[in-house]
Formats: sequence, C-alpha cells, structure tokens
Amino acid sequence: MTHPIIHRELLGTLRTRRALMVQVLLAAALATLVLLRWPSDARVDITGEQAQQVMRVFGYGLLTGLILLAPVFPATSIVREKQQGTLALLLNSPLSSWSIAAGKLVGSLGFVLLLMALSVPAAAACVAMGGIDPVGQLAKLYLVLGMLALMYTTLGLLISSYAQTADSALRMTYGIILLLTVVTLGPYRFLQGSLVLSPAVLTAIDWLRCLSPIPAVQEVFGGGGITAAGLATGGGTAGRFIILAGLSSAIFFVWTATRLNQRIFDQARDAGKVTDDRSAAARAYRRVMYLWFFDPQRRSGLIGPLTNPVMVKEQRCRRFGRGHWMMRMIGGCLIVSLLLMLAGARQSQTWGVRELGGIMVLLQVALILLITPSLASGLISAERESKGWQLLQMTPLSPLTIVAGKLMSVLWTLTLLLLATLPAYVVLIYIDAGQMVVAIKVLISLTLIAALALLLSAAVSSLLTRTAPATATSYTLLVVLCVGTLLFWLAQDAPFSRTTVEAVLMVNPLAAALNLIEAPGFADYNLVPINWWIVGGMCLACLGVLIVQTWRLTRPQ
Repeated sequence: MTHPIIHRELLGTLRTRRALMVQVLLAAALATLVLLRWPSDARVDITGEQAQQVMRVFGYGLLTGLILLAPVFPATSIVREKQQGTLALLLNSPLSSWSIAAGKLVGSLGFVLLLMALSVPAAAACVAMGGIDPVGQLAKLYLVLGMLALMYTTLGLLISSYAQTADSALRMTYGIILLLTVVTLGPYRFLQGSLVLSPAVLTAIDWLRCLSPIPAVQEVFGGGGITAAGLATGGGTAGRFIILAGLSSAIFFVWTATRLNQRIFDQARDAGKVTDDRSAAARAYRRVMYLWFFDPQRRSGLIGPLTNPVMVKEQRCRRFGRGHWMMRMIGGCLIVSLLLMLAGARQSQTWGVRELGGIMVLLQVALILLITPSLASGLISAERESKGWQLLQMTPLSPLTIVAGKLMSVLWTLTLLLLATLPAYVVLIYIDAGQMVVAIKVLISLTLIAALALLLSAAVSSLLTRTAPATATSYTLLVVLCVGTLLFWLAQDAPFSRTTVEAVLMVNPLAAALNLIEAPGFADYNLVPINWWIVGGMCLACLGVLIVQTWRLTRPQ
C-alpha cells in the first residue's frame, strides 16, 4: 500500500461520494435481501431450501453488481491520465511501466474487492440459515467472482490505454463485456448436440461459453432452475472459467504494461484525400462502391434552411452518426437477424415459437441497452465538458430546437438499427401466422424501451457535467431497471410472492416484452398495458427533466 500509484488510485476512489454511495447501497441491498427471508420464529428449514433460494438470489445479484461496477474505474484510469497530461509525467518518473501497470491494477481492483468484502456478512447469514456448503459453494462463488473482477479490471485498463476519451473507453469496455458475458453463450445454445460439427469444434464451443461467468455461477448453485436454459450441460464450468479468466487477465495485463511507454502518445495516421479532389475515375469508382452517400471521404454539403443544425452537427461529429459507420452497424444487425432466421427455421420444432421469440427480444433489448447510452449520454454533458455549450448559448437556437436536434440525431440511428433486426420476426410469423398481433405488440414494447433508454440517458446527460459519469450512470440505471428487477422474478416464492413479483415487473419493459411473446417463465403474468403506461410516464418525466434542465442551462450565467 506504500506504492504511490496504489495509494493515489485507491484512496482517491474511496474519498469520492460515488464510492461511498455504492458501498452503502450494496451493503444495504444485500442485508435487506437476507432479512426478508430470515425465519421469524427462530427456526430454520432443515432441508436448507430457504437458504439455497436466498443464496441463489444473493449470488446473481452480486454477479450483476460486479459486472456493472468492476470496469468503471479501470476503464477511465489511464485515459484520464492522458487527458490531464499526467501520464507523460508518470512515464518519465523512476517507476517502470510494469510498476505503473501493477499500481493501476491493484488500485482499481482494491475497490472491487472491498465491495465483495462488504457482501460477506450477508453471505455468512445465509450460511447461518443452514444448508449452504461454506467451501463447496460460498468459497467457490467468491473465487469465481474474484476472477471475474480481475479479468474485467485488466480488460478495462487495456481498453483505457487505447481510448482517447473516458466515455469512449466506457462504451468499448461495456460492449466487450456484453460480448464476453452474453454473446459467448450463443454458439453453445444454438449448436450444442449438433451432428454436423466435429467433436473438436463442439469442444471449442463448450470452452467458449466458459468465458461467461453465468454458467460458472450457475454451476456453483447446482444448475437447473429457470436460469439453466441450455447453459448447464456438463460439469467443470467454474474451473474452466477460472482458468480462462486467469489466462485472459495475464494477457491483458502484459499487453497493457507493454503499451505504457512514450509510443502511447503516437497517433499518426493518413488523413486521406477528399473524394471531390480525386480523379474522375476514382470519383466514379467510389460512387459505385460507397453508393456515394456513404463515402467517408465525401465532402459534406451545406445545411439546408429547414434542417435542424444541431442534428446535423451531432451526426457529423459523432463516429456512429456518419453514414458509413451507420451502415456498418446496420449490416451487422442484419447479419445477426438473418442468422436468427436460419436458426429459427432449423430449430423451430425443437424450441418452439415462444423460446425463439424470447431469444429475439433479449438480443434486441441488449442491442438497445448497449448502443443507446453510448450515443445519448454525452448529448449535453459532452458540450459542457468541452466548453462547447457556451457556443450554443450564443446562437439564436431555442432550448426546444437544441433538445429536438440532439434527440433526433440518436433517434435516427436507433430507428435504422431496429429496422435491421425486423427480418427475424418474419420467420416467427411464417412459423406461426397467429403471432402477427403478438409481434406488433412486442414491437411497441421495444419502441418504448428504445424511447426510455434515449430519454433517460439524455436526462442524465443534462444533469451531469462530465460524459464518463453520465455514461456509467445511464448504463447502471437501465441495467438495474431491465435486469436488476428480474432478481425479484428469480426469487418468486423465495422470498417474494407472485403478487410482489408482478408488481415489480410492472416497471420493467423487458419483462413486458417477454410476457407478450409468452417466453418461458413470463407467460402467467399480466403486465400489459399497465407497463406501457408506466414506461410512457417515465419517458415523459425524463423528457420534462431534459427540457427544463436545457432551458436552465441556456439562461445567462
């Protein structure tokens, strides 16, 4: 702890109000969870079923919290040093690159381990209820979560060494974590037991899913239940995850340490040449290959008199607002949608329409939750952080024009992305023509989810002055709303009643979409149309906050 970087990183984090709030909320949530199920008559269930149920919810809740919190501080650690100009001072200090990387790692990992330590009293209470194996379950759970924290911390540091801004580092980190946590489960879910693939390929797919901590945590609790869904076949998943997490962490750490030298500041690249200045043959070739409109080297035209200038400015200054990047995202979504159509056509008799629909809804919501905060959380905060808001104040634009332009710049991208995923519903309706009405209702729910994600992220952006905290806050709020509330569903009858679970799921737009598609475990609830009204009300509240805060910021200071 006498290492200067560890001392600065860890103590600097612990002294912030956000760190204190996270520690208090996590400890309070876990303690409340145990107290809700604690026996009131001084007797415990001799079979240990109550303790197992509470321990299962406790484990998945802690897993969700670590996935959200572990990458936040390391993902902004190195890039913040570059922006503040202190990284050059560190590289010219007597500290070696390995010492700097180790200090960053221990300082960032220390806070995550502290959060895990705060959860130990709640876990010990579960053990006191009986039926929990302290070594076989509790220690194994904490070992898996500790390796998860190590892997995600080293991953965040590596991405931070490449990123140019803190918000872009957070976006890339959360995107890669989504791939490691959820997408790696897809090949195993779709291809397990295939007679076409060779045993070596099937073994590789089985190891690929072990990059996700979900099967490992599930194995700790014995598998089965509503979280199994094709993930728990076979044993040794936790051991494989520990091995892969250890190897990945070592690779990420060595990679980061080797980048900590003076070459990290070299960003030389070819600026390219504007298409309009090329020869006639080159212009004709690029017009055909890029369909002219999507040529990244094309000179942009003037802003039309009836076009919102704020929307044009946002699209031209943001990477994913440019036409060629937008088409890349749309193409990727279209490919995923077509793969779902192929899987649906081949597995419709095995899975059924409900399970196929649930997979499509989950993928679409994951896409919305990943893309929307990365686009919308910097709409206002980025202007204030870069001092560009003063320029907007000097323009004759009204607050409504500013808000409308910024929202439309993100809404246009989201609309195209959602349209690119619609072909998957064609197969659903082809398999069962009676699903037409259900598909329309599901699309309404997905539209509300996109609107809520957009308006909530924009509202958070208007309340904070820096983009990185706004991005992290937006991701956290959306994941808590759409994923965190599912912990109540996971704990139905242990300890929450069905009425309580249904009341909590009323505010969850993801649960409403799964209920409409009659996904397994959600078909018996009655969430629509009340959920639509609640989500619509939240959208209006976020829009009101955004408009009022923007109006306040445009007033003379």
